[in-house]
Amino acid sequence: MTSSPTDIDLLIEARWVVPIEPHAVVLDEHAVAINGGEILAILPIADARAAYAPRERIELPEHALMPGLINAHTHNPMTLLRGLADDLPLMTWLQEHIWPAEARVMGPDFIRDGVELAVAEMIRGGTTCANENYFFPDVIAATYKHMGFRAVIGLPVIDFPTPWAKTSDEYFSRALEVHESLKAEPLLTTAFVPHAPYTVSDENFVRIRDLANELDIPIHLHTHETALEVQQGKDKDGVRPFERLQKLGIVTDRLVAVHMTQLNDDEIAACAAAGVSVVHCPESNLKLASGFCPAEKLRAAGVNVCIGTDGCASNNDLDMFGEMRTAALLAKAVAGDAAAFDAAFALRAATLNGAKAIGLGDRIGSIEPGKRADLTAVRLDALETQPLYHVASQLVYATGRHQVSDVWIDGKRKLADGELVGIDKARILSKARAWREIIASEEEA
Repeated sequence: MTSSPTDIDLLIEARWVVPIEPHAVVLDEHAVAINGGEILAILPIADARAAYAPRERIELPEHALMPGLINAHTHNPMTLLRGLADDLPLMTWLQEHIWPAEARVMGPDFIRDGVELAVAEMIRGGTTCANENYFFPDVIAATYKHMGFRAVIGLPVIDFPTPWAKTSDEYFSRALEVHESLKAEPLLTTAFVPHAPYTVSDENFVRIRDLANELDIPIHLHTHETALEVQQGKDKDGVRPFERLQKLGIVTDRLVAVHMTQLNDDEIAACAAAGVSVVHCPESNLKLASGFCPAEKLRAAGVNVCIGTDGCASNNDLDMFGEMRTAALLAKAVAGDAAAFDAAFALRAATLNGAKAIGLGDRIGSIEPGKRADLTAVRLDALETQPLYHVASQLVYATGRHQVSDVWIDGKRKLADGELVGIDKARILSKARAWREIIASEEEA
């Protein structure tokens, strides 16, 4: 006697499934069974149709189905500053343009509207999770929750007053309030986000270290972004910033170190030994002439390398397909090795490695039974991706984000055949244009 098919919420049938784990595997004519937002099984389409009775069945006959991309370093409210101050060195860009502009407009409305714009852009580009780093984390969290987007909410600490907090004690007390308020949120977790070694004191790093251990959350930190930062750190502290962080107990498997363009071999080995994750932000680093992250050396040493876009003020987009391609190409040039940072690894860096870095490796980042259904479907029948010999290579080296057709977060559809679901695109555009008028008039004044 044969058993009747199991009732489930959703069956997605795809021409190709790219699970990420096992590594470098592409499954032909497979389906993913989903119930209650959880992945139940990945199996051949014919077997899936026999085993499951889905309430909804999606057919993707010309598509690759892959895990949602994970943007491992973002400042998403800054999407409203996209293109404000381009073609400038990092410190000029920051001190003379970005920080003054932020001081004029930073507040809950700016934060909310910037995140809404960013979420819409990310979903359209196949991104389902962001590692967020900005002020007013309470507003950021509420906006992500409202939009049904997965995120790690950064708890900021910096050694000068901002509209979010005026003193170190206030930064920490407000951080703990936000962390406590998000404990029951299924799509939201937290991380400490001390800005950088040059803007955070030893005392505050020690507090962060101890609290991160107590709360069991990551530490998300701009580190060794430029040669100037490293030299000024040496002049001030007598050691390179990375060594200072080691002495303070920050260099552990909690550390999500962003940029890391200025590394020597000993520091790379120390990252590997400690279990540090490194976020490669190639386009931001190129645009600001910050330097080149030795991504292939890090990968070869066993460091968990992931990919982020940085903020739109220094990129100027949230396009993780573009970032993957740039990361892979730049790593080859820096390593002098055409085989470096291959396509399968680039996909892993943009998915599972990002999940591991932010403490969600057991929940997202690959298509495996028991994980949450954060998924992206990409059409590969476009002129730009034909002929198709190798799916992974095509996704990294030829595919544009405009080919993303469908996105699910926690099993809920957020993009359907290229159209946003439950998001008012016209309203978001209107608000972005209104902010342009406010910010541009103040920049010109």
